[in-house]
Amino acid sequence: MRTKLIVGSLFAFTALSSSAALLDSVNIPQTPQQEAKIELGKMLWFDPRLSLSGKISCNSCHDLSTNGADTKPLSIGYAGRKGTVNSPTVFNAGKQIAQFWDGRAKNLSEQATGPITNPLEMAMTPELAEGVIRSIPGYRPYFEKAFGSQNPTFSEIAEALAAFESTLTTPNSPFERYVKGDKTALTQQQIDGLRLFRRSGCIMCHNGNLLGGTSFQKVGSVRPYITNNPSKGKMDITGKPWDEMMFKVPILLNIEKTAPYFHDGAIRTLPEAVGTMADIQLDANLSAKQVDDIVAFLHSLNGEVPKIEKPALPPSGPETRKYIEEVY
Repeated sequence: MRTKLIVGSLFAFTALSSSAALLDSVNIPQTPQQEAKIELGKMLWFDPRLSLSGKISCNSCHDLSTNGADTKPLSIGYAGRKGTVNSPTVFNAGKQIAQFWDGRAKNLSEQATGPITNPLEMAMTPELAEGVIRSIPGYRPYFEKAFGSQNPTFSEIAEALAAFESTLTTPNSPFERYVKGDKTALTQQQIDGLRLFRRSGCIMCHNGNLLGGTSFQKVGSVRPYITNNPSKGKMDITGKPWDEMMFKVPILLNIEKTAPYFHDGAIRTLPEAVGTMADIQLDANLSAKQVDDIVAFLHSLNGEVPKIEKPALPPSGPETRKYIEEVY
């Protein structure tokens, strides 16, 4: 079994290393209309009026200034309510197999509707979201340019958000440069960590261009992961007992900067995360040096973070107040 795991790990890494480019764009043609959707999506991303309180935006829980993630174990949403799982980074999200920890959304547009209508997060309905955006006159020319209509729909709001989110990639990490042929991009410790990452089997789940985000795996495949978090992964969606604790494998790009870790946000440091994963997933008891080497390798996955300036938002209209509790 161990031999098969190592061979599989090496095969997975070979496939990764042969990739011509790790972080190409999501291959959406950059037409003037698409650029208009991106510009509009950027404004909507930062607009707290998409929440019932008028205080919570997409950026509140996926802060682009903190690597697209939240720094808290569980995000705080409408009326101080806590979410049920840790908010993952939105950087590079568009390239993953599905969205959310449990994979309930198949793409970014579908994902964008979730937080807006979640009663623990932004607590709107599609009708309220449409109403509040339609009540803001300054948005009308942006929707006209992006969608050919000044009467926004909820699906158009989601599509614009997805267009903006698809631009949030982090290319040119030291590891990407190393894979592309720059053998000076990694330190010797990082190379040692990469070798251990392969040999120990980490790459069986954390593979592909993002080193993750390509499959669902059971958390605690060797021994149970002890947590007080109520989420059961895909089982919450399918109701099937074999989906219990099956979560989307998180990507490892920029992992150093997106603590806390795991679906419950209970793991505070990267060394703890590495040691815990080795224990409950691989039945491996890593030494302190081995953990340090893998952590050093993970540091090489920090790419160039997109520089996003917060846009000026159009002022509320006379009808906006009736859709949200407090006008921004």
